[in-house]
Amino acid sequence: MNTRHTYAALLRGINVSGKTMVPMAELKACFEKLGFEDVVTYINSGNVIFRSTEADPRQLEDQIEKALTTTFSASINTVVRSIDEIRELLDHLPKRWLSSRPQKCNVIFLRHTVDKPSITDGLVTKKGIEELYYRPGALLWSAGTSNLGKSEMVKLSRNPIYQEMTVRILNTVRKIYAIMQTIDAS
Repeated sequence: MNTRHTYAALLRGINVSGKTMVPMAELKACFEKLGFEDVVTYINSGNVIFRSTEADPRQLEDQIEKALTTTFSASINTVVRSIDEIRELLDHLPKRWLSSRPQKCNVIFLRHTVDKPSITDGLVTKKGIEELYYRPGALLWSAGTSNLGKSEMVKLSRNPIYQEMTVRILNTVRKIYAIMQTIDAS
């Protein structure tokens, strides 16, 4: 019997400002054509939860990116994370993220090509305004909602390394994980 693994594919830069428009029904069909099971899309920003017998998320990234290029005639960087990787990430959120203070909390998922603790060396943050932490597979960034305009990290999109990342707000990551748990339990 083949073991099925539950994954989330996080597509970068689709359906943003009218660029790289990808209908979710077509995206789901693309994943199903790849032989993935229990395919679910979540919101229009390119979150696909699915099951596969493939044990290596990096192999899945390559396979998915090739299929996306063929199906949508666009190069779409994709980050794939297993249910265990998402659980580990959520289990180790900064304590301040769990407070009730008004803040924006982003999970910046890293492609394996840039996933290393030293990635923070080239990123500037403003002390007292924002916080940035590295976790395997992601950067965790937060700022008080009243300080967003003062943040240095808002300039991250100008950095070439930004092409190797995809950003999700914390609530989206939690919802993706909840869907993963439901699929994993079935």
